[in-house]
Amino acid sequence: MSTLITAKSTSLLPPSLENKRPKESSPTYDHSTLSNYKSVLGNLFNTDLQLSINFDKKQIDGIVTFELKSTNTNVYHLDTSYLDIHSIKYNNQQINNWSILDRVGALGSRLVIKDIPEGNSANSNKLSIDFSTTDKCTALQWLDSNQTSGKPYVFSQLEAIHARSLFPCFDTPSVKSKYTCTIKSPLPVVFSGIEKESHEKDVYAFEQTVPIPSYLIGIASGNLVSADIGPRSKVYTEPFRLKDAQWEFDGDVERFIETAEQLIFKYEWGSYNVLINPQSYPYGGMESPNMTFATPTLIAYDKSNVDVIAHELAHSWAGNLVTNCSWDHFFLNEGWTVYLERRILGAIHGDPARHFSALIGWNDLENSINAMSNPERFSKLVQDLSDGCDPDEAFSSVPYEKGFNLLFHLETKLGGTEVFDPFIKHYFSTFSKKSLDTWQFLDCLFDFYHSNYYYKNSKERDYTKYEILRNEVDWETWLFKAGMPPKPIFNTELADSVYDLVHKWKSLVSKTDNTNSFTPSPGDIKNFNSNQLVLFLDTLCNPKEGGLHNWYEYSEVVEKFLSVYGKLIGGSRNAEVIFRFFRFQVYSHNKESYLKLSDWLGTVGRMKFVRPGYRLLNMVDRSLALETFKKYEYTYHPICATLVKQDLGIGNK
Repeated sequence: MSTLITAKSTSLLPPSLENKRPKESSPTYDHSTLSNYKSVLGNLFNTDLQLSINFDKKQIDGIVTFELKSTNTNVYHLDTSYLDIHSIKYNNQQINNWSILDRVGALGSRLVIKDIPEGNSANSNKLSIDFSTTDKCTALQWLDSNQTSGKPYVFSQLEAIHARSLFPCFDTPSVKSKYTCTIKSPLPVVFSGIEKESHEKDVYAFEQTVPIPSYLIGIASGNLVSADIGPRSKVYTEPFRLKDAQWEFDGDVERFIETAEQLIFKYEWGSYNVLINPQSYPYGGMESPNMTFATPTLIAYDKSNVDVIAHELAHSWAGNLVTNCSWDHFFLNEGWTVYLERRILGAIHGDPARHFSALIGWNDLENSINAMSNPERFSKLVQDLSDGCDPDEAFSSVPYEKGFNLLFHLETKLGGTEVFDPFIKHYFSTFSKKSLDTWQFLDCLFDFYHSNYYYKNSKERDYTKYEILRNEVDWETWLFKAGMPPKPIFNTELADSVYDLVHKWKSLVSKTDNTNSFTPSPGDIKNFNSNQLVLFLDTLCNPKEGGLHNWYEYSEVVEKFLSVYGKLIGGSRNAEVIFRFFRFQVYSHNKESYLKLSDWLGTVGRMKFVRPGYRLLNMVDRSLALETFKKYEYTYHPICATLVKQDLGIGNK
């Protein structure tokens, strides 16, 4: 029999968790910033950006102004990376005692500002820094007209620690600020805020009234046009993509918003818009408030990738309102977001659709961990980046899918969505507009199921749910151990026909199955949607799920597969399907596919496909992999190019 912890105890957490609690108070310190950000916590009200985009120089010039309360320090440390600093003022008074220290690896260079004059007691102290980006900026990708539909283009990508390469800042998710911004550009501009009226030619004005961390700032400028996709939503893109983009997202976005509002609470940001960037955009999407930045690979011409928009929308609560305090706790952003994304899809399409998405995510998690060069470190849910490691190196499916599976495990253990849903509302209400760590999440969870929050409608508390959390969840394995987590039991209603077909194909290579009467035909997959094709191709290549890695040993079977299904699968316009078809062919040592994969890698920039695509080529033809990367390196985003170099083991040359 367990010993019940009373409300008077210092902690409701079991000893296995409490013994791991950091000695410092929560939220824990962010080691991925060089700023003295704790000096401004609660004292930074607004950040104003005045920016000018110069396409000829591929440079942004600007002034950033921080509106601060008077603090107890006369020294500020800010994050910079490859920036030119021209001048600094405090309340319009020139500051001369400042310096930029030597670079500290990926963390950039600390800007030290000394001898700050005594500020006003009122909330009107303004620290202004005049700066310019440089050609080493990792926050921006500049595209020439020949890389777009005919006009130059620039977009930002600041997560995790690249805001410091765009403007001097307190570059940590622990610091949140409201923003105002004016941007001068010869081409249309979008920004992570609400657009305001501007009376100057080529000047665009924006305001973000909800406090956000610096990594959520998003800027893009190019030949952009827009169309409505909902009552509070537009899609922005280059003209040639507008019609397809509008068709892909029209109607779904508002359904996603309304469903999320029922699950959590009202959407607080006003508008929700989507920007479809050029092909070099490195991520599926980035949750810049009011303006999700997205990859053109979402345009699948069958709405099968629209769940990515559900994901980015879910970030409006998980990540944007309630934010991890540092990248050690990234799963609090992404695990919650994937969980909410799938709850949204389940509410609209039925719970089997949620489970089906989770099955695909499980395969992604397994493939991601198997491809890691250091899985012992980076496959843990709670990270330790205190050694100054670049958070980009820790980026993988782990915080997304392992984080989701933890939350799904808690939902299941506690008794289902009816029991878990009240905690969702409580959690996001408790930490709205705040940044937190894993320990605050755990304290909130345990307290909720131990306190009057959950039992407020009961005369007596039933501690059963609390005892389940305390005694029946293996927190050590979920949070702190490397590798795959325990696999939940998923509803396979939408996947059974896929698994059955995989079994039939595997039976063709079985030497002991003399009763096999399977005759493949195109009709086998005719009624599969794109997501079922994804799971089919995933499972074929996954021995743990009944597939094979060594299809190259069964050339006759592979030839039959390609002759029967090749046109149907190969004709897909869904990048998720296309990539997995390439993977099956590479595992089959189908040499004709190597050059086709090489060519395809010149048409996509999304790291989800680019990085494993190069790993596949490298596995079977290293010279072709290197030749392909050399050919297309300039088309990729700097973050993507750097990580592909690491994957290929070719350094930073």
